[in-house]
Amino acid sequence: MYRSCRWGRAWVAALVTCAGRIGGCALAGLVVYGSAGGVASAQSRTAGPGLGDGPALLSAIAEAAVERNREILDAEYELALANRQVTEAWSDFYPSVSLSSSYTRNVAPQVSFLPAQIFDPSAAEGDFIPIQFGADNIWNLSVNLEQTLLDPQVFVGVGAAARFRGLQTEALRGRTQQIVTRVRLAFYDVLLAQEEVRLTGNSLKRVRRSLEETRAMEEAGVAEVYDVLRLEVELANLEPNQRRAENRLRAARRTLAAELDFDPDSEIEVAGELALVDLDDFGDNSPGNRDILAFSGEALAGDPDLDGILQRARANRSDIRQLELTETLRKTELRIEQADYLPSVTAFGSYGLAAQQNGMPVFFGTSAQRGTTKQVGFRVSMSIFSGFRETARISQRQTALRQAETQTRLAADRAEIQLRNLFDELTEARSRTRGQRLGVSQARRGYEIASARYREGLASQLELTDAEVALRQSEFNYAQAVYDYLSAGARLDEAAGFVPLVDVPVDRGAGAGGQESGEGTEG
Repeated sequence: MYRSCRWGRAWVAALVTCAGRIGGCALAGLVVYGSAGGVASAQSRTAGPGLGDGPALLSAIAEAAVERNREILDAEYELALANRQVTEAWSDFYPSVSLSSSYTRNVAPQVSFLPAQIFDPSAAEGDFIPIQFGADNIWNLSVNLEQTLLDPQVFVGVGAAARFRGLQTEALRGRTQQIVTRVRLAFYDVLLAQEEVRLTGNSLKRVRRSLEETRAMEEAGVAEVYDVLRLEVELANLEPNQRRAENRLRAARRTLAAELDFDPDSEIEVAGELALVDLDDFGDNSPGNRDILAFSGEALAGDPDLDGILQRARANRSDIRQLELTETLRKTELRIEQADYLPSVTAFGSYGLAAQQNGMPVFFGTSAQRGTTKQVGFRVSMSIFSGFRETARISQRQTALRQAETQTRLAADRAEIQLRNLFDELTEARSRTRGQRLGVSQARRGYEIASARYREGLASQLELTDAEVALRQSEFNYAQAVYDYLSAGARLDEAAGFVPLVDVPVDRGAGAGGQESGEGTEG
């Protein structure tokens, strides 16, 4: 596989290109993982409702993305290619057998002139006799066998091929992690856009109802014209907000459809409502919300421990593991170049058959004159001097190894900073949800009081408007806080190397299985 005149140099070049590319990408951000070949067990796909059966659960959408996403398919092809390269690497351990045969028809056989004195010592000096070499028909057959007994580059190359396959396996895992995380974030974006549409629509209904009541009161002489005008202005401001919210919802659905390789105009309905998510009581949630909470890694499980997350991330984070595998590839490349100074031993054998015949050809017929050759032996070869080429290549590989080690340390430091920042975002969003949840209940109570006072003529229309705005804003703030919490958890799962459906089993029963017990909780 790694012979200097054949596949070895091309393999080394491929390793340098691919490993360098992956190492550079890993510093920029996370990469992802999936199932193909030996990785299929890492992402077992559980049965669940299809996307066409009403609003789709987050877990079902993530499973569909893993199966349909073209980036994962591309990574699976890369892994399949690495598997074939391992097979190719092992081929140099097996004997090489070749057969060749030829037939030549001498239309005008070759003639050479020899001194006549060779055959007749009494012949005059300068006399020559024409001699014809070869018959009219010539056949040749040869069988050659070679078996490598000792070739350091072959032994090192097989290990390099296996490490390259491991790198591609990890790249597939990282790619799938990234896709699942992107689907989670896109799903949360759709939920947040749905909340904005729903809450803005609720505000429109409340303002329209208040406007109808105020107009009736104005006709009865209880309210002033200014109160009607103020509600009409607020209604005019809310209507374009509703259209903008609907546009954002369509854009979020298109993004989610792109991850699933669906038509961009697919109307994907998702299950769950951020404004009704109860983070404190898992059972007090709708089936869709329970599935959202269940589809999470260790970041959202209980009280996350930063030290534990950092420790696990060092061993499980995909980009770090890919860089560590790149280091091993660099070391293997260095050993391949160093092995070029060592001798290689090959056993060989050959069998040859030659035949000649005049007249009409009868291939290897009985009338032909035949001759056979048989050879066996050993061949030892090693490089003595190649113009300092190998010395320069060894120096290049040493430099590339030091560069890979530096990239790994740099990525590890950046990963720790990213994890700490995401952990802070997660804890801040969690505490914000507690405060916003209390604010929603108080704002709803305040709006009910203001509405009752306004209908009895004890409060002004301004108080009612302020109460409605406070309710709408507090409900959206709570939905935004839940969104921030879930998004930070998804990114923290990926940064720590524990992504649902890839590294963490998903309990589908926690979301859909408890549907009976969760009915009516949304109300």
